[in-house]
Amino acid sequence: MATGDNNREGRPFSTAMTAPGLRDWFVREVLPLEAALVQYLQHNWRIRADVEDLLHDIYIKVCEAAARERPQHPRAFVFTTARNTLIDRVRKEQVVPIEAVADLDALNMAADDPGPERTALARDELRRVQAALDRLPPRRRQAVYLKQVEGLTRREIATRMGVGEETVKDYLAEGLFDLAELLFAEPFDLRRRP
Repeated sequence: MATGDNNREGRPFSTAMTAPGLRDWFVREVLPLEAALVQYLQHNWRIRADVEDLLHDIYIKVCEAAARERPQHPRAFVFTTARNTLIDRVRKEQVVPIEAVADLDALNMAADDPGPERTALARDELRRVQAALDRLPPRRRQAVYLKQVEGLTRREIATRMGVGEETVKDYLAEGLFDLAELLFAEPFDLRRRP
């Protein structure tokens, strides 16, 4: 189609790009967004080691789409592609990070999500776990959070907390025991604080 034609939404079509044109467009329009894109990925994906792979996947998708038809609004297109890539990754993960569960509404997950009853139960359970975590002593809570949510090793936790690995082992054992007691030993009241 010629550049002057319109698509179904009435916006003008852009022509497909040649390899040199695509490369120039990518360097001019997409690469300057990299810092903001990396920040977006780091904010929305808990596994820092995956950010480079995610960035690569996004760039491939953007280039493939731009080779067919140049996006009219490159910034919006790149960040929409990033959001959709994160949604795809969340769907493929066996264990969904707790942060992703909290942000599912922000990610606009598709309609194949569990029904409203199951979603409400899951959110209640997350609130219950968060309330129990909040009731743990601070050092135990920090150790449990770093291990269970951020996925750090005992050595990494020890470094982050400035204590020995044996101390971390104790914090984790005591923290998980306390958490189990809070969650399963008695009826739970979300309003109750330590």
